[in-house]
Amino acid sequence: MSHIDILIIGAGPVGMTLQLALAAGGQKSLLLDRRPQQSQQNDPRALALSHGARQLLEQINAWPTRAATPIETIHISQKDGFGRTLIDRADYQLPALGYVVRYRDLAAALATQLAADALLDNVEILDITPADDNVTVSLRHAGVLRKIQTTLLIHAEGTPGDDPAVKVSDYHQHAVIAEITPQPGHQHRAWERFTPDGPLALLPLGNEYSVVFTLPPAKADAVMAMDDANFTAALQSQFGTRMGFTKPGPRSRFPLFLRMREKLAQGNEIWIGNAAQTLHPVSGQGFNLGLRDAWQLSEILLKNGVDRSSLAAYAASRRLDRQGCAFFTDKIVRAFSNDFGPLKLARGLGLLALDICPPARHFVAKRMIWGARAWP
Repeated sequence: MSHIDILIIGAGPVGMTLQLALAAGGQKSLLLDRRPQQSQQNDPRALALSHGARQLLEQINAWPTRAATPIETIHISQKDGFGRTLIDRADYQLPALGYVVRYRDLAAALATQLAADALLDNVEILDITPADDNVTVSLRHAGVLRKIQTTLLIHAEGTPGDDPAVKVSDYHQHAVIAEITPQPGHQHRAWERFTPDGPLALLPLGNEYSVVFTLPPAKADAVMAMDDANFTAALQSQFGTRMGFTKPGPRSRFPLFLRMREKLAQGNEIWIGNAAQTLHPVSGQGFNLGLRDAWQLSEILLKNGVDRSSLAAYAASRRLDRQGCAFFTDKIVRAFSNDFGPLKLARGLGLLALDICPPARHFVAKRMIWGARAWP
Protein backbone atom coordinates (compact mmCIF):
# COMPACT_ATOMS: atom_id res chain seq x y z
CA MET A 1 0.00 0.00 0.00
CA SER A 2 1.38 3.39 -1.03
CA HIS A 3 -0.13 6.79 -0.28
CA ILE A 4 -0.37 10.04 -2.21
CA ASP A 5 -2.39 13.15 -1.47
CA ILE A 6 -3.91 13.54 -4.95
CA LEU A 7 -4.54 10.75 -7.47
CA ILE A 8 -5.88 11.62 -10.95
CA ILE A 9 -7.47 8.93 -13.13
CA GLY A 10 -7.21 9.92 -16.79
CA ALA A 11 -4.08 11.28 -18.49
CA GLY A 12 -5.79 13.01 -21.37
CA PRO A 13 -5.26 16.76 -21.88
CA VAL A 14 -7.59 17.72 -18.99
CA GLY A 15 -5.93 15.36 -16.50
CA MET A 16 -2.42 16.36 -17.59
CA THR A 17 -3.32 20.06 -17.37
CA LEU A 18 -4.46 19.56 -13.77
CA GLN A 19 -1.32 17.62 -12.85
CA LEU A 20 0.97 20.26 -14.34
CA ALA A 21 -0.93 23.16 -12.75
CA LEU A 22 -0.67 21.47 -9.34
CA ALA A 23 3.03 20.75 -9.87
CA ALA A 24 3.66 24.40 -10.78
CA GLY A 25 2.25 25.32 -7.36
CA GLY A 26 4.37 22.75 -5.53
CA GLN A 27 1.65 20.10 -5.02
CA LYS A 28 2.57 16.58 -6.03
CA SER A 29 -0.01 14.29 -7.67
CA LEU A 30 -0.01 11.06 -9.66
CA LEU A 31 -1.74 10.33 -12.97
CA LEU A 32 -3.17 6.92 -13.82
CA ASP A 33 -4.32 5.99 -17.31
CA ARG A 34 -5.79 2.78 -18.65
CA ARG A 35 -4.27 3.41 -22.09
CA PRO A 36 -0.63 3.35 -23.12
CA GLN A 37 0.44 6.97 -23.44
CA GLN A 38 1.42 6.57 -27.09
CA SER A 39 -2.16 5.56 -27.98
CA GLN A 40 -3.16 9.24 -27.89
CA GLN A 41 -1.08 9.75 -31.02
CA ASN A 42 -3.71 7.76 -32.94
CA ASP A 43 -6.63 10.03 -31.99
CA PRO A 44 -8.15 11.51 -35.20
CA ARG A 45 -9.94 14.45 -33.57
CA ALA A 46 -9.23 18.13 -33.91
CA LEU A 47 -9.92 20.38 -30.92
CA ALA A 48 -11.19 23.95 -31.01
CA LEU A 49 -9.39 25.82 -28.23
CA SER A 50 -10.42 29.30 -27.18
CA HIS A 51 -7.89 32.08 -26.64
CA GLY A 52 -8.66 31.68 -22.94
CA ALA A 53 -7.46 28.06 -23.14
CA ARG A 54 -4.22 29.23 -24.73
CA GLN A 55 -3.68 31.66 -21.83
CA LEU A 56 -4.01 28.78 -19.36
CA LEU A 57 -1.76 26.35 -21.23
CA GLU A 58 0.96 28.95 -21.72
CA GLN A 59 1.25 29.25 -17.95
CA ILE A 60 2.38 25.60 -17.75
CA ASN A 61 4.56 25.84 -20.91
CA ALA A 62 2.28 23.45 -22.79
CA TRP A 63 0.94 25.56 -25.65
CA PRO A 64 1.66 23.78 -29.01
CA THR A 65 2.55 26.94 -30.95
CA ARG A 66 3.59 25.30 -34.22
CA ALA A 67 0.62 22.92 -34.30
CA ALA A 68 -2.10 25.53 -33.63
CA THR A 69 -4.04 27.19 -36.47
CA PRO A 70 -5.58 30.52 -35.43
CA ILE A 71 -9.27 31.36 -35.93
CA GLU A 72 -9.50 35.06 -36.74
CA THR A 73 -13.18 35.29 -37.68
CA ILE A 74 -16.26 33.11 -37.13
CA HIS A 75 -19.16 33.23 -39.59
CA ILE A 76 -22.49 31.99 -38.19
CA SER A 77 -25.50 31.42 -40.45
CA GLN A 78 -28.43 29.11 -41.20
CA LYS A 79 -29.10 27.06 -44.32
CA ASP A 80 -31.95 28.31 -46.55
CA GLY A 81 -32.67 31.21 -44.21
CA PHE A 82 -31.69 34.83 -43.71
CA GLY A 83 -29.53 36.32 -40.98
CA ARG A 84 -25.89 35.90 -40.19
CA THR A 85 -23.36 37.02 -37.57
CA LEU A 86 -19.65 37.64 -37.98
CA ILE A 87 -17.35 37.60 -34.93
CA ASP A 88 -13.93 39.18 -35.51
CA ARG A 89 -10.86 38.92 -33.27
CA ALA A 90 -10.05 42.60 -33.99
CA ASP A 91 -13.05 43.62 -31.87
CA TYR A 92 -11.30 42.16 -28.80
CA GLN A 93 -7.69 43.17 -29.59
CA LEU A 94 -6.68 39.50 -29.64
CA PRO A 95 -4.32 37.63 -31.97
CA ALA A 96 -7.11 35.09 -32.50
CA LEU A 97 -10.55 34.16 -31.17
CA GLY A 98 -9.36 30.59 -30.82
CA TYR A 99 -7.20 27.90 -32.34
CA VAL A 100 -7.60 24.48 -33.89
CA VAL A 101 -5.17 21.82 -32.71
CA ARG A 102 -5.04 18.10 -33.33
CA TYR A 103 -5.70 16.15 -30.15
CA ARG A 104 -2.45 14.25 -30.52
CA ASP A 105 -0.40 17.46 -30.79
CA LEU A 106 -1.90 18.96 -27.65
CA ALA A 107 -1.44 15.69 -25.76
CA ALA A 108 2.21 15.53 -26.83
CA ALA A 109 2.85 19.15 -25.77
CA LEU A 110 1.44 18.40 -22.30
CA ALA A 111 3.21 15.05 -21.96
CA THR A 112 6.63 16.59 -22.58
CA GLN A 113 6.16 18.74 -19.45
CA LEU A 114 5.33 15.82 -17.13
CA ALA A 115 7.92 14.70 -14.63
CA ALA A 116 9.24 11.17 -15.09
CA ASP A 117 7.34 9.89 -12.02
CA ALA A 118 4.08 11.74 -12.71
CA LEU A 119 2.29 9.02 -14.74
CA LEU A 120 1.50 5.33 -14.59
CA ASP A 121 0.00 4.35 -17.95
CA ASN A 122 -1.36 1.06 -19.32
CA VAL A 123 -2.94 0.44 -15.91
CA GLU A 124 -5.81 -1.93 -15.20
CA ILE A 125 -7.96 -0.43 -12.43
CA LEU A 126 -9.51 -3.29 -10.49
CA ASP A 127 -11.42 -1.55 -7.71
CA ILE A 128 -12.10 1.85 -6.14
CA THR A 129 -12.97 1.73 -2.43
CA PRO A 130 -14.04 4.95 -0.66
CA ALA A 131 -13.55 5.33 3.11
CA ASP A 132 -14.35 8.15 5.52
CA ASP A 133 -11.18 10.12 4.91
CA ASN A 134 -9.50 8.50 1.88
CA VAL A 135 -10.02 6.37 -1.22
CA THR A 136 -8.13 3.18 -2.08
CA VAL A 137 -7.52 2.27 -5.71
CA SER A 138 -6.54 -1.32 -6.50
CA LEU A 139 -4.76 -1.78 -9.82
CA ARG A 140 -2.49 -3.93 -11.91
CA HIS A 141 0.53 -2.30 -13.57
CA ALA A 142 3.22 -4.15 -15.52
CA GLY A 143 1.87 -7.42 -14.12
CA VAL A 144 2.15 -6.26 -10.50
CA LEU A 145 -0.83 -5.81 -8.18
CA ARG A 146 -0.77 -2.53 -6.26
CA LYS A 147 -2.96 -0.52 -3.92
CA ILE A 148 -2.75 3.27 -3.74
CA GLN A 149 -4.45 5.16 -0.94
CA THR A 150 -5.24 8.79 -1.68
CA THR A 151 -6.73 11.71 0.21
CA LEU A 152 -8.37 12.96 -3.00
CA LEU A 153 -9.32 10.96 -6.08
CA ILE A 154 -10.00 13.03 -9.20
CA HIS A 155 -11.85 11.46 -12.13
CA ALA A 156 -10.70 12.89 -15.47
CA GLU A 157 -11.10 9.72 -17.52
CA GLY A 158 -13.47 11.16 -20.11
CA THR A 159 -17.04 10.39 -21.11
CA PRO A 160 -18.62 8.04 -18.55
CA GLY A 161 -20.46 4.85 -19.37
CA ASP A 162 -23.74 3.92 -17.74
CA ASP A 163 -23.80 5.67 -14.39
CA PRO A 164 -26.97 6.49 -12.43
CA ALA A 165 -25.30 9.68 -11.17
CA VAL A 166 -25.11 11.04 -14.75
CA LYS A 167 -28.19 12.48 -16.43
CA VAL A 168 -28.19 11.66 -20.16
CA SER A 169 -30.09 13.36 -22.99
CA ASP A 170 -29.83 11.83 -26.48
CA TYR A 171 -29.68 14.35 -29.34
CA HIS A 172 -30.38 11.60 -31.91
CA GLN A 173 -27.50 13.00 -33.92
CA HIS A 174 -24.10 11.69 -34.93
CA ALA A 175 -21.03 13.79 -35.70
CA VAL A 176 -19.14 12.73 -38.81
CA ILE A 177 -15.64 14.19 -38.69
CA ALA A 178 -13.11 14.50 -41.51
CA GLU A 179 -10.58 16.89 -42.98
CA ILE A 180 -11.03 18.50 -46.40
CA THR A 181 -9.21 21.06 -48.53
CA PRO A 182 -11.08 24.33 -49.24
CA GLN A 183 -10.99 26.12 -52.59
CA PRO A 184 -9.91 28.91 -52.16
CA GLY A 185 -8.07 28.84 -48.83
CA HIS A 186 -9.79 29.34 -45.49
CA GLN A 187 -8.21 32.73 -44.57
CA HIS A 188 -8.38 31.63 -40.91
CA ARG A 189 -12.17 31.80 -40.89
CA ALA A 190 -14.32 29.24 -39.05
CA TRP A 191 -17.90 28.57 -40.12
CA GLU A 192 -20.87 27.47 -38.02
CA ARG A 193 -23.69 26.63 -40.40
CA PHE A 194 -27.02 25.55 -38.91
CA THR A 195 -29.04 23.09 -40.98
CA PRO A 196 -32.26 21.15 -40.29
CA ASP A 197 -30.13 18.02 -39.77
CA GLY A 198 -27.85 19.70 -37.21
CA PRO A 199 -24.93 22.14 -37.07
CA LEU A 200 -22.12 21.97 -39.61
CA ALA A 201 -18.76 23.33 -38.41
CA LEU A 202 -15.69 24.05 -40.53
CA LEU A 203 -12.55 24.74 -38.50
CA PRO A 204 -9.27 25.88 -40.10
CA LEU A 205 -6.50 23.34 -39.51
CA GLY A 206 -3.24 23.88 -41.35
CA ASN A 207 -4.26 24.38 -44.98
CA GLU A 208 -7.42 22.32 -44.55
CA TYR A 209 -10.73 22.44 -42.76
CA SER A 210 -11.62 20.07 -39.97
CA VAL A 211 -15.28 19.24 -40.62
CA VAL A 212 -17.84 18.37 -37.94
CA PHE A 213 -20.86 17.23 -39.97
CA THR A 214 -23.85 16.68 -37.63
CA LEU A 215 -26.57 14.39 -38.97
CA PRO A 216 -29.37 12.06 -37.85
CA PRO A 217 -28.05 8.49 -37.44
CA ALA A 218 -29.51 7.14 -40.72
CA LYS A 219 -28.03 10.02 -42.73
CA ALA A 220 -24.72 9.58 -40.95
CA ASP A 221 -24.77 5.92 -42.05
CA ALA A 222 -25.27 7.04 -45.64
CA VAL A 223 -22.53 9.71 -45.47
CA MET A 224 -20.05 7.25 -44.00
CA ALA A 225 -20.75 4.82 -46.86
CA MET A 226 -20.24 7.42 -49.62
CA ASP A 227 -17.20 7.61 -51.83
CA ASP A 228 -15.12 10.79 -51.67
CA ALA A 229 -16.91 12.50 -54.57
CA ASN A 230 -20.38 11.96 -53.11
CA PHE A 231 -19.24 12.97 -49.62
CA THR A 232 -17.83 16.21 -51.02
CA ALA A 233 -21.12 16.85 -52.87
CA ALA A 234 -23.14 16.21 -49.67
CA LEU A 235 -20.96 18.63 -47.74
CA GLN A 236 -21.25 21.22 -50.51
CA SER A 237 -25.04 20.89 -50.48
CA GLN A 238 -25.23 21.63 -46.76
CA PHE A 239 -22.64 24.41 -46.80
CA GLY A 240 -23.64 26.30 -49.95
CA THR A 241 -21.61 27.85 -52.73
CA ARG A 242 -19.36 30.33 -50.90
CA MET A 243 -16.38 28.00 -51.44
CA GLY A 244 -15.58 24.62 -52.91
CA PHE A 245 -14.04 21.51 -51.38
CA THR A 246 -11.67 18.83 -52.55
CA LYS A 247 -9.51 15.94 -51.28
CA PRO A 248 -11.54 14.71 -48.29
CA GLY A 249 -9.64 12.60 -45.79
CA PRO A 250 -10.74 9.54 -43.79
CA ARG A 251 -14.03 9.85 -41.89
CA SER A 252 -15.02 8.80 -38.39
CA ARG A 253 -18.19 9.29 -36.36
CA PHE A 254 -19.56 9.36 -32.84
CA PRO A 255 -23.04 9.72 -31.32
CA LEU A 256 -23.95 12.94 -29.52
CA PHE A 257 -25.39 13.17 -26.02
CA LEU A 258 -25.62 15.72 -23.25
CA ARG A 259 -24.29 14.07 -20.08
CA MET A 260 -24.38 16.00 -16.80
CA ARG A 261 -23.17 14.56 -13.50
CA GLU A 262 -25.54 15.65 -10.77
CA LYS A 263 -22.85 15.97 -8.07
CA LEU A 264 -19.30 17.01 -8.91
CA ALA A 265 -17.99 16.00 -5.47
CA GLN A 266 -18.84 13.00 -3.35
CA GLY A 267 -16.85 11.99 -0.30
CA ASN A 268 -13.19 12.25 -1.27
CA GLU A 269 -13.83 11.98 -5.01
CA ILE A 270 -14.38 14.69 -7.62
CA TRP A 271 -15.16 14.69 -11.34
CA ILE A 272 -13.83 17.11 -13.98
CA GLY A 273 -13.88 17.50 -17.77
CA ASN A 274 -15.95 15.04 -19.78
CA ALA A 275 -16.29 12.87 -16.69
CA ALA A 276 -18.35 15.72 -15.18
CA GLN A 277 -20.15 16.92 -18.30
CA THR A 278 -20.11 15.96 -21.97
CA LEU A 279 -21.61 18.61 -24.26
CA HIS A 280 -22.71 18.76 -27.88
CA PRO A 281 -19.74 19.96 -30.02
CA VAL A 282 -21.64 23.02 -31.33
CA SER A 283 -19.58 26.19 -30.69
CA GLY A 284 -16.68 24.08 -29.41
CA GLN A 285 -17.34 24.65 -25.70
CA GLY A 286 -16.92 21.23 -24.10
CA PHE A 287 -13.15 20.83 -24.12
CA ASN A 288 -12.54 24.44 -23.11
CA LEU A 289 -14.92 23.95 -20.20
CA GLY A 290 -12.90 20.90 -19.14
CA LEU A 291 -9.65 22.86 -19.15
CA ARG A 292 -11.27 25.53 -16.99
CA ASP A 293 -12.41 22.76 -14.61
CA ALA A 294 -8.82 21.59 -14.22
CA TRP A 295 -7.42 25.07 -13.76
CA GLN A 296 -9.97 26.19 -11.20
CA LEU A 297 -9.62 22.97 -9.20
CA SER A 298 -5.84 23.44 -9.08
CA GLU A 299 -6.26 27.03 -7.86
CA ILE A 300 -8.61 25.98 -5.06
CA LEU A 301 -6.48 23.03 -3.94
CA LEU A 302 -3.30 25.11 -3.92
CA LYS A 303 -5.00 27.86 -1.93
CA ASN A 304 -7.17 25.86 0.50
CA GLY A 305 -5.39 22.52 0.76
CA VAL A 306 -6.54 18.96 0.09
CA ASP A 307 -9.70 18.45 2.12
CA ARG A 308 -13.45 18.16 1.63
CA SER A 309 -14.06 21.85 2.13
CA SER A 310 -11.96 22.44 -0.99
CA LEU A 311 -14.15 20.01 -2.93
CA ALA A 312 -17.33 21.79 -1.86
CA ALA A 313 -15.80 25.13 -2.81
CA TYR A 314 -14.81 23.78 -6.22
CA ALA A 315 -18.27 22.34 -6.94
CA ALA A 316 -19.92 25.65 -6.05
CA SER A 317 -17.44 27.67 -8.11
CA ARG A 318 -18.06 25.63 -11.26
CA ARG A 319 -21.86 25.73 -11.18
CA LEU A 320 -22.37 28.86 -13.30
CA ASP A 321 -19.79 27.99 -15.96
CA ARG A 322 -20.84 24.39 -16.53
CA GLN A 323 -24.59 25.00 -16.35
CA GLY A 324 -24.28 28.08 -18.54
CA CYS A 325 -22.31 26.19 -21.22
CA ALA A 326 -24.66 23.22 -21.10
CA PHE A 327 -27.74 25.45 -21.36
CA PHE A 328 -26.22 27.51 -24.21
CA THR A 329 -25.18 24.55 -26.37
CA ASP A 330 -28.30 22.50 -25.66
CA LYS A 331 -30.73 25.30 -26.53
CA ILE A 332 -28.83 26.21 -29.70
CA VAL A 333 -28.95 22.62 -30.96
CA ARG A 334 -32.63 22.19 -30.20
CA ALA A 335 -33.63 25.59 -31.62
CA PHE A 336 -31.60 25.32 -34.82
CA SER A 337 -31.83 21.61 -35.75
CA ASN A 338 -35.21 21.79 -37.48
CA ASP A 339 -36.98 23.31 -40.49
CA PHE A 340 -39.97 24.82 -38.64
CA GLY A 341 -40.90 28.09 -40.39
CA PRO A 342 -41.61 30.35 -37.37
CA LEU A 343 -38.43 29.15 -35.66
CA LYS A 344 -36.42 29.78 -38.83
CA LEU A 345 -37.73 33.36 -38.85
CA ALA A 346 -36.87 33.79 -35.16
CA ARG A 347 -33.38 32.37 -35.73
CA GLY A 348 -32.77 34.76 -38.59
CA LEU A 349 -33.88 37.72 -36.51
CA GLY A 350 -31.63 36.57 -33.67
CA LEU A 351 -28.58 36.25 -35.91
CA LEU A 352 -29.33 39.64 -37.44
CA ALA A 353 -29.71 41.21 -33.98
CA LEU A 354 -26.33 39.84 -32.88
CA ASP A 355 -24.72 41.22 -36.01
CA ILE A 356 -26.08 44.77 -35.68
CA CYS A 357 -25.92 44.99 -31.87
CA PRO A 358 -22.25 44.87 -30.79
CA PRO A 359 -22.91 44.62 -27.01
CA ALA A 360 -24.98 41.45 -27.49
CA ARG A 361 -22.40 39.97 -29.86
CA HIS A 362 -19.55 40.82 -27.49
CA PHE A 363 -21.41 39.20 -24.57
CA VAL A 364 -21.67 35.93 -26.50
CA ALA A 365 -18.13 36.10 -27.89
CA LYS A 366 -16.42 36.82 -24.57
CA ARG A 367 -18.10 33.88 -22.91
CA MET A 368 -17.08 31.62 -25.77
CA ILE A 369 -13.49 32.83 -25.31
CA TRP A 370 -13.23 32.91 -21.49
CA GLY A 371 -16.29 31.17 -20.10
CA ALA A 372 -18.30 32.50 -17.17
CA ARG A 373 -15.21 34.14 -15.69
CA ALA A 374 -14.73 36.20 -18.92
CA TRP A 375 -11.04 36.61 -18.11
CA PRO A 376 -9.54 39.81 -19.59
